[in-house]
Amino acid sequence: MALTDDIKAQFRAGSGLMKIIYINAAIFLIIKIVHVFAFLLNSPQISGVFLSYLAAPASLPELATKPWTVVTYMFLHEGFFHILFNMLWLYWFGQIFSRYFNQKKLVSVYLLGGLAGALLYIISFNLFPAFRDVINISIALGASAAVMAVVVAIATYVPNYSVRLFLFGTVKIKYLAIAIILMTSLFDFSVNTGGKIAHIGGAVMGYLWAVNIKRGSDLGNWLTRLLDSLATWFRPGKKMKVSYKKPMTDHEYNQARSDHKEQINKILEKISKGGYDSLTKKEKEILFKESQKKN
Repeated sequence: MALTDDIKAQFRAGSGLMKIIYINAAIFLIIKIVHVFAFLLNSPQISGVFLSYLAAPASLPELATKPWTVVTYMFLHEGFFHILFNMLWLYWFGQIFSRYFNQKKLVSVYLLGGLAGALLYIISFNLFPAFRDVINISIALGASAAVMAVVVAIATYVPNYSVRLFLFGTVKIKYLAIAIILMTSLFDFSVNTGGKIAHIGGAVMGYLWAVNIKRGSDLGNWLTRLLDSLATWFRPGKKMKVSYKKPMTDHEYNQARSDHKEQINKILEKISKGGYDSLTKKEKEILFKESQKKN
């Protein structure tokens, strides 16, 4: 329990950037555990079925039965190096992004990029003849499109921001972003074509987001409001504290009434000797409350 409580505390205290990384890592770990059980049970189909509920399908009829996959796919990885490089890119560029924008904007850009990548992937596979034979078996998974949106968004917003790279020296992030796009999205396009199309969708969304931010408009405002609403729904409400007061006996009631009457008489006597101004603030409040009762 201590370990799980510690993990929960770390998650709650983490920034939006770190929460995204934690979620990706947690889902990756779950996938690996499922693979282990599938192997031990000699039932490899278990892994496939589990992945099919999280990965985004290109087939429109299948997507209609699992619409949530356009979100879950961007937190799903199978290969270690796949998640490693995605999270490293996200962390590096996310740190730069966080110097100019808050964490809510970072999360919204990540999600917008993932959604744009899924949309372009699905449209392309249903539109172009090259994918006709594989449309029913193709799925998209990985955070690459979402990460690409963060990379391109900050590179568009501050293109001349410089970073130091081993062996390359100081490099402006606009050139680094261009290199990433070329290497991961355009080179050798025939391999992992669906993934590369999703990367392009994420990159385009990141560019559009940054351009609009410079104009004073945030494309992710609706998404931020939606996330805030969801957070409110799931946030535990404050517990109402109820106290019980033991009812007074007749003797206690009469005693309290007698004490109060005596206090009022002392205040009136003080007024007759020294005037109203001789009363303390508390005595004036008591006298005022008593006059309100009579009225």
